[in-house]
Amino acid sequence: MHILGISAYYHDSAAALLKDGDIVAAMQEERFTRKKHDFSFPKNAIRHCLKKAGLSIKDIDYISFYDKPFIKFERILETYLAYAPFGINSFIKAVPLWIKKKIWMKELIKNELGYEGKMIFPEHHQSHAASAFFPSPFDKAAILTIDGVGEWTTASFGEGRGNSIALYKEIKFPHSLGLLYSAFTYYTGFKVNSGEYKVMGLAPYGRPKYKNLILTELMDLKPDGSFKMNMRYFNYCAGLTMTNRNFHRLFGGPPRKPESRITQRHMDLARSVQEVTEEVMLRMANHVYEVTKQENLVLAGGVALNCVGNGRILREAPFKNVWIQPAAGDAGGALGCALFTWYQYLGNERFADGKNDFQNGSYLGVEYGNDGIVKMLEEKKAPYTVLKREDIPGRIADLLAKEKVIGWFEGRMEFGPRALGARSIIGDARSPKMQETMNLKIKFRESFRPFAPSVLEEKTGEYFEMDRESPYMLLVAPVKNEKRRSVKENEENLFGLAKLNVVRSEVPAVTHVDYSARIQTVSRKVNPLYYDMIKKFDEKYGCPVIINTSFNVRGEPIVATPEDAYLCFMRTNMDYLIMGNVLLEKESQKPLGKDINWLKEYELD
Repeated sequence: MHILGISAYYHDSAAALLKDGDIVAAMQEERFTRKKHDFSFPKNAIRHCLKKAGLSIKDIDYISFYDKPFIKFERILETYLAYAPFGINSFIKAVPLWIKKKIWMKELIKNELGYEGKMIFPEHHQSHAASAFFPSPFDKAAILTIDGVGEWTTASFGEGRGNSIALYKEIKFPHSLGLLYSAFTYYTGFKVNSGEYKVMGLAPYGRPKYKNLILTELMDLKPDGSFKMNMRYFNYCAGLTMTNRNFHRLFGGPPRKPESRITQRHMDLARSVQEVTEEVMLRMANHVYEVTKQENLVLAGGVALNCVGNGRILREAPFKNVWIQPAAGDAGGALGCALFTWYQYLGNERFADGKNDFQNGSYLGVEYGNDGIVKMLEEKKAPYTVLKREDIPGRIADLLAKEKVIGWFEGRMEFGPRALGARSIIGDARSPKMQETMNLKIKFRESFRPFAPSVLEEKTGEYFEMDRESPYMLLVAPVKNEKRRSVKENEENLFGLAKLNVVRSEVPAVTHVDYSARIQTVSRKVNPLYYDMIKKFDEKYGCPVIINTSFNVRGEPIVATPEDAYLCFMRTNMDYLIMGNVLLEKESQKPLGKDINWLKEYELD
C-alpha cells in the first residue's frame, strides 16, 4: 500500500511517501524551486517522491493532507471578526485566496495531480504528533507539540502507544509560544518564519534584561507551562506585522530595520525571549511527565527546532529519553499525516525496539550517481579528478587539516532544515578563524552565527557534556571543561559581538560564546563515508570533530542537485567540492562569466 503525505500553503511545503508503512522518500518543495521556505503546492517534491518509488499517481492508495483547511479558515474568519474593523487590509489580502483556493483542498489536489482516490485530513497537531511518535524508537512515549499555530491549536500534549496517538490538552490561538518568539524575531529585525534561529544564535551575546518584563507584561505563565498572552501588545491577529505601538513603547523603540546594525539591546532582547522560551518548554515537559509518567518524550512543531530548549529538557526534565522529529516544522507534517493514515486510520501494527528510529538518518531525498555528476561537469567543461571510494576519507581529511573549506555532496539529500553530512559544507573545527571565514566568505551571513560540530558518535563524551547520540543536530550541550581554554579577564569582560573573537576551546569554530555546541553525532551505520572521513581526520590529526554547516548561501535553500552544488561552489570562496567520487579544486576552475555579479547580490541580501 502506498500513502502520499502533503503539507502546503503555510510555509515549508513538502511531500512524503510510504510503502507499507516504511518511509520511501520525503522532500521539501524549496529544494527544487530554489525559493526558501516555499509554501506552494509541492508538485516537484511529489514528482520526485513518486520517481524514487517508480510509481505514478494512480498507484497511490491514500493521500493525506497535514491539516483541516475548513477549521483553519474558521479560525481566520473568527479572528478577523473579533478584531473588526481593525485588520481590514490584512483581511482583503488573505481571505480571497482562501475562498478561491485554499479551502477547496480536495478539488485542488485532484486538479494538480489527477488523483481520484481516497483523501485523509488529520488535524495539524495530530500530524505533528504522528511525525514525532511513529518514526521514534519508542513503543510508548509522551508527546509534546509546540508551534506557531495550526488550525486553532498552538501547543498540545498526549501519549503514543503502539500504533496510536492520543492528545489530551492544548493551548489555543492567539496564545502561542511560537508566535511570541516570532514577534521578537520581527522586532529584532529578522524575517518571521525564517530568522528565528538567528535570534537563538544571537541570544548568548546578550543579557536577559527583559525576561521579567516579558513574564509580567506579555504573558501570564503558569507552573504547568500553560499561559495566556496579553494581546494588547501584538498585531498578528489582525495586522500585517507581529508587534504594535504598545510593544514598541514597552521595549523602548521601533523594530530594528533589516540589515541595520545589531546593538547590545537587540542581543539582550534575543537572550530574554530565549530564556522565556526555555522556561516555558521546561515547565511544559515537567507537567507532561507528571501527567503521563512516561520515561520517553517525543517532540515536534516549529518550536522543537529550538535546540537550546531541547537540550535543557534533556538535562533537566525527568524523562529518560528524548526524540525530536528532524523535520519538526510544517515540512514534517507531510510525513506525520502519512504515518497517521497508516497507523491510526488504517490500524496497522507497529514494532519499535526502543533503540532504532524509523527515520533512516533523515536521508530521504533525491540521490545522484557518479555518471550524472560527470556528465554535468563535462557539459560545463569543468576540470575534475575522479577518486577511488577508499581514498576519499584520507584526501578530504588532509584538505581539512590545511584549513580548506569543502563542499560535501554525498548520497540522499536530508529531509528537514539541517545538513547532516549529505549536503554539507565542512571545515576544521580547530581553526580560530574558520567561523568568521565561513560566515562571511562562504555563507555571506552574519558573523555571529554559530556552526555545528559533527563528531564521531563514540567520542562525543570526550568533547561535550552529552551521554547519548544526537544524529539530527537538535540538541545543544556544553563543551567539556577539560576541552575549554582559560579566558583572560579582559576577554571575559567583553560585550556583544566582540566576544566572537575569543578562542574558548580546542574546537573554537564550533564553540559558541556560552561554551555550547549544537551537536551532530555521526555513526558508521547511518552515514559510512562521512563517518570514515571524520575518523580518518581523527586518526591523522587527533580530533574527532569537524565543522558541518548546510550547503547553501544566505537566502537560498540547501542544494539538491549536482548543478546546484557546482554553482554554489563556484559563486563562493569554497576551496574544494567533492560530489560522489569526483573532486573539484577551485583554483582549477574557470569563472562563471555571466554570473560574476552573483557575490555582490548576495552580500546585499
